[in-house]
Amino acid sequence: MVGKVEHIGIAVSDLQASIQLYTKLLGIAPYKTEEVASENVMTAFFLTGVNKIELLQATNPSSAIASFIEKRGEGIHHIAFHVEDIEAEMQRMKDNGFRLLQEKPKPGADNKLICFVHPKDAGGVLMELCQEKP
Repeated sequence: MVGKVEHIGIAVSDLQASIQLYTKLLGIAPYKTEEVASENVMTAFFLTGVNKIELLQATNPSSAIASFIEKRGEGIHHIAFHVEDIEAEMQRMKDNGFRLLQEKPKPGADNKLICFVHPKDAGGVLMELCQEKP
């Protein structure tokens, strides 16, 4: 079962400039920056109460984030949901006809295992499933 919103991912062109902007907007500094080599991104996470914002900057011009920004510009890229058992949730999604962008969970930022649901099957929204790594 899908739980709370884990974070909202925002694609940005310049991570350092965006960190400055969001620090001013939110009144807090990011609690973490991290490179996710498997996704070709640098990330920064802000914690606002129980909510998290993830800023994502491409580290490779052929990455999904670079492609997203080229097509749509900067902005909301995905909504991530917490799950207790990512493999069971992936199977539930497949059983209900949703296409997944990964066959198996993969390591993501902020100590998570992740999988994405195809946006064409989720009303045009890229949905990420996130489970805390055991």
